[in-house]
Amino acid sequence: MTTNETTTVDEPDAVTDLPKVNARYIWFMVLAQFGVFMAFITPLAISLSIRVNELAPGHEETLGYITGAGALFVMLTSPFMGIWSDRTRTALGRRRPFMIGGMAVGVVSLVVMALAPTLFVLGLGWVLAQWGWGTVLSNLQISTADRLPEAQRGKVAGLTGFATQVAPVFGVILTFGVTGNALLLFLIPGIVGVVLVTLFVTLVHEDDSRGMVKDTITLGGVLRKYLYNPKLYPDFSWNWLGRFLFYFGLTLNTTFTAFFFSARLDISLAEVAGIIAALGGAGVLAVTVGALGGGFLSDRFRRRKVFVLAGGVIMAAGMLLMALSADVTALIAGSLIVSVGIGLFSAVDQALLLDVLPEKATDAGRFMGITGFATSIPQSVAPLVAPAVLLIGVTGGEKNYSLLYLIAAALVLAGGLVILRIRSVR
Repeated sequence: MTTNETTTVDEPDAVTDLPKVNARYIWFMVLAQFGVFMAFITPLAISLSIRVNELAPGHEETLGYITGAGALFVMLTSPFMGIWSDRTRTALGRRRPFMIGGMAVGVVSLVVMALAPTLFVLGLGWVLAQWGWGTVLSNLQISTADRLPEAQRGKVAGLTGFATQVAPVFGVILTFGVTGNALLLFLIPGIVGVVLVTLFVTLVHEDDSRGMVKDTITLGGVLRKYLYNPKLYPDFSWNWLGRFLFYFGLTLNTTFTAFFFSARLDISLAEVAGIIAALGGAGVLAVTVGALGGGFLSDRFRRRKVFVLAGGVIMAAGMLLMALSADVTALIAGSLIVSVGIGLFSAVDQALLLDVLPEKATDAGRFMGITGFATSIPQSVAPLVAPAVLLIGVTGGEKNYSLLYLIAAALVLAGGLVILRIRSVR
């Protein structure tokens, strides 16, 4: 999709004189993103699977439809939310009002999912969760585009990447003893999310935005801002495509993890929760190696692409091992390798995104929203495609998880290779 823009820009329209942020900003940003991911990725890791199994036993494909619907809603609304955030003028600034509102919607969503009497209501709850917590997360990330200088992007991306990957693990561990209580299963991670985001909102200063130039926009203007000319910002476009492929593979890998472990090891979902929780400690270490190592080293050597490619290669290798695994040892080994790759790719790619993000001074929210398409489209489409893949070459009630994980491996590898086309960043 293109507009009438014609001039190719190799370098993003970046603010070059941003001062370094202090430790307060960095650590409360890390904690806030940790809280968001604990609040609404923990349900994706285990809670939604348990509720789907309660409401529709033997129909795990329903999980794909629910998660896909949530991602589709976010895909359609996130650029609008970003454009709205860019143009918000309040004493609290542009980003904090959306964090507060998103938290409120997010908490309501957790209660809805916990008490849902039907699959439809459960799906509605997940849509609200994606919208509410997704709005909080996107405005935290837009804040990094507003304030981080290039020299700190890898470090902060590494720290937040580590936090967001380990948060669901801690969420599973926290809820391991309450899998029989749906309300606690959803609300315990949610309370952690509310506390940590509130700390950021109240303790990290954001300038009053009422004095900024007011840029009014019509509905037609909003819709046009959903589009941009990829030729105008080619490096941003290549980063978008690499991220799209990566998250398509990652979504295929993670959406059915609980059911995959259950089928491959011939155990119940409740027992799977125990295995995932036990794997959590080692997973934390693996993600730490990838996210922190890649983030800090990419700043140190001023190189991003080689680390993003390495993340894709490592993650693909782990998925391949999981696809071919026949016992719990191989599954755990593959999962840990995948964790290293996820940490490395996602952290450094986030820093790379900030390097190539266009029009940061005026339209950071818009382009972060467009970047969100690279995540939300895979999250909406992959779960809808996965059930069909699971039925290829099998009969009866069996599912072809091996093929699903092989396809996922190919996609994340392709995501790493595409990044090499970026020119303005090494």
